[in-house]
Amino acid sequence: MWRQIMEMARDAIALLPQIAVATLVLILTWAIAALGRSLVSRTLSRTKLRPSLQDLFTLLTSILIWVFGIMIAAVIVFPGLTPASILAGLGIGSVAIGFAFKDVFENFLAGIIILFRREMRMGDHIECEGIEGKVTHIAIRESHIRQTDGQLVIVPNAMLFKNPVYVRTDQKNRRQTVICGVAYDVDLGEARAVISEAVARCETVEQGEHPIQVFAQEFGESSINFEVTWWTGSAPVEQRRSRDEVVTAVKRALDEAGLEIPFPYRTLTFKEPLPLSRAEEDAGEG
Repeated sequence: MWRQIMEMARDAIALLPQIAVATLVLILTWAIAALGRSLVSRTLSRTKLRPSLQDLFTLLTSILIWVFGIMIAAVIVFPGLTPASILAGLGIGSVAIGFAFKDVFENFLAGIIILFRREMRMGDHIECEGIEGKVTHIAIRESHIRQTDGQLVIVPNAMLFKNPVYVRTDQKNRRQTVICGVAYDVDLGEARAVISEAVARCETVEQGEHPIQVFAQEFGESSINFEVTWWTGSAPVEQRRSRDEVVTAVKRALDEAGLEIPFPYRTLTFKEPLPLSRAEEDAGEG
């Protein structure tokens, strides 16, 4: 036992120079990695790449430098190792790690692909699998969605990659539609003109590229229903504000023109005539 301990101590002492050199290599690797991150960050800051993509390239640069530094240090401490054997070991190990951390790597790769997308940017309002809100941060493994009620939802990037994503603010303007009903005895041409003029006077309605459209849609139970379509800002608050203004303006215009927006009518029919005994008694007494 004592002999084995002494041999191990001698081997450790014999390795001290290699360990010292390997430690120096690791310190140099740390310095080079810091310098590389700084250079890459300053270079990419002059480009038009999104900040999250710049962070990704900076991280990959640091990882690459550290991999080479650790390989050199390992070869110095264990001279029997070669770069080829280290790469072979990394290959076998990466397969095992890949199976063990499948979801982690799936989200990581999905995050890289999402960062290269131009259709979804930070600040966009999106909806995916029932989650709707503003994209506040896109990281390597996850994205942060701030809902309109203030709640923060952390979404795995794989979900955004594998499922349909509705980007509400991809364009400056988005279409809005409301249904407006008028009574059956109203002249439809006059009603259409009144509704169109009311919508056109609204400040939130965009009238340059997209025209206002008012179409008679259907014969309702108590009214002829018009489909009123216009374009306004794509942000959720702009959509709600415009909808409020248009509904208010159309209601006021129809009232001023004397055109009825009817309440639901109900007509009751009976198979047999109903006796009006109370009315007959009142008539006899009167």
